[in-house]
Amino acid sequence: MAGILFRNASLAVLDYRCSAGPDSRPYVESFGSHSVSYVRKGSFGVCSRGRAHELVAGAILIGYPGDEFMCTHDHHACGDECLSFHLSPALVETLGDRIDTWRLGCLPPLPELMVWGEMAQAVAEGRSDIGIDEIALAFVARFIDLASGQRRERWRSRSPQARARDHRRAVEAALWLDSHCTTDVDLQQAAEIAGLSPFHFLRLFADVTGVTPHQYLVRARLRRAARMLAVDGRAITDVAFDAGFGDVSNFVRTFHRAAGASPRHFRQAARGDRKILQERLVASARR
Repeated sequence: MAGILFRNASLAVLDYRCSAGPDSRPYVESFGSHSVSYVRKGSFGVCSRGRAHELVAGAILIGYPGDEFMCTHDHHACGDECLSFHLSPALVETLGDRIDTWRLGCLPPLPELMVWGEMAQAVAEGRSDIGIDEIALAFVARFIDLASGQRRERWRSRSPQARARDHRRAVEAALWLDSHCTTDVDLQQAAEIAGLSPFHFLRLFADVTGVTPHQYLVRARLRRAARMLAVDGRAITDVAFDAGFGDVSNFVRTFHRAAGASPRHFRQAARGDRKILQERLVASARR
């Protein structure tokens, strides 16, 4: 199911909610436009152009017009939700990036995109004063900036020899980490939940999701922090602790590195301060 949140001649923002599960039969689809879809909840698999990935919360699905793809839901029964930005050819040309950026297929959860994806979700829900077209353009510009650096380091597609049970373990572990990210979690504990040795779990998780368990845990905390900053007025210290960070200074450094703005300035942007978004757009245009 797709709900249209915004549409004009150059840009559309859609809210995708899928309830498919392991018993659903996959089918071939094709991208109708250039698109960037932020996975905000759940997980699903994507097979496209001979490659396959498991996408978990925070990952990005990249669409190129005419490319065929097939979504699978082998490892998660609760569906998924995506916030999707669709661009006209004229807008893509204006943004000035080459075709290979749009043929990457997917990106793993990247903190520099996740924090702005959470703000975009808050805007989509009417919980921010920023225009949805403004945050959409800022998000896409940030995507192009980061994707350009991903061309040489492509996320490995999953190994066809790996067992489906192992992939299910990795996806379920990601979902577990996401739901427990506000608590003190370590590699040993997560590996035990997956029923694997820490060494095997570390390698499998990174192979399937594109990031290590610790990276995913920290990024899940960042997503929660970004959402709290965008939608409510609790103190920065409370946001840090409520999101699972044990040290406020570490949270501020980590968040600033991801967002390119301090938690305070990020909150100001969510409340309608266009200056932060403009700075993000200008920074991307200069690269």
